[in-house]
Amino acid sequence: MAPNPAQLRKSGLSVVAIEGDAVKALAARINSDFVAACQHMLACTGRIVVTGMGKSGHVGSKIAATLASTGSPAFFVHPGEASHGDLGMITPSDVVLALSNSGETSEIITIVPLIKRMGAPLISMTGKRDSTLAREADVDLDVSVAKEACPLDLAPTASTTTALVMGDALAIALLEARGFTAEDFAMSHPGGSLGRRLLLRVHDIMHRGDRIPVVASHAPMRDALMEMTDKGLGMTAVVDANGRAVGVFTDGDLRRCLDRGLDVRNATVDEAMTPGGKRIAPDRLAVEALNLMEEKKINALLVIDDDGRLCGALNMHDLLRAGVV
Repeated sequence: MAPNPAQLRKSGLSVVAIEGDAVKALAARINSDFVAACQHMLACTGRIVVTGMGKSGHVGSKIAATLASTGSPAFFVHPGEASHGDLGMITPSDVVLALSNSGETSEIITIVPLIKRMGAPLISMTGKRDSTLAREADVDLDVSVAKEACPLDLAPTASTTTALVMGDALAIALLEARGFTAEDFAMSHPGGSLGRRLLLRVHDIMHRGDRIPVVASHAPMRDALMEMTDKGLGMTAVVDANGRAVGVFTDGDLRRCLDRGLDVRNATVDEAMTPGGKRIAPDRLAVEALNLMEEKKINALLVIDDDGRLCGALNMHDLLRAGVV
């Protein structure tokens, strides 16, 4: 029998409503227990060790990843493996965050005495405040739900959602308490677009040495055109006898020369160049180069060192290749 579209939609809306209500109920539980958990984590000189079985384990793994990427070093330990050697990964300087909806997960309860013996603070995230894990923990975070979104009230659904949201609440509270910045985030994500935008410097992507298009200020314009063609940046730097950039000659300058009726066969490049030219220092962020190009509606920049000497060049294609755009 073909599925009933209306019933499918009704089921989906029911799940959203149930889980939405469960998340709203968490607001009242961002209380002194939540603050105490944050304080333990902020005082931690080791790592935040997250553990959980089954679906709680999957949620715990995600929480550990979120903590680690937002300035709170963390990793996930499988509680079953902990009983067979991995407990050695936990030290007294760590904080343990244990997830168990029932609070009676045997694999976790087995290692609780050992965690307490070594003196590592234990924070639990449970759905039952009177459970063994909740009672043994230094702090218990209540993530109980009125009911699961599963109509059989069996599959972890609303309970895993609330645990995930509580984990996010911890991570963001810690992020803000630590003064974690966008650049700090980028350091943990160097391969992502944010990392490229916030970490990449002009000197990382600029053309150097023989790859820089450059001509002397009194060079014939044909030499400038040949240099532009050879280096492929759509422009060439123009330098004086001391190697200091005095201007830039671009495709646009060539068009303006033709409009003015300048004899390009006999003219020198300093007659047609744009004096000065837009420039940037090599230690500036690549995204600043992008912003300058967009603001000035140009496609290339000269890179000038502190002594005013030409040390590089880049254009919009370099930024595109580097993933800055």
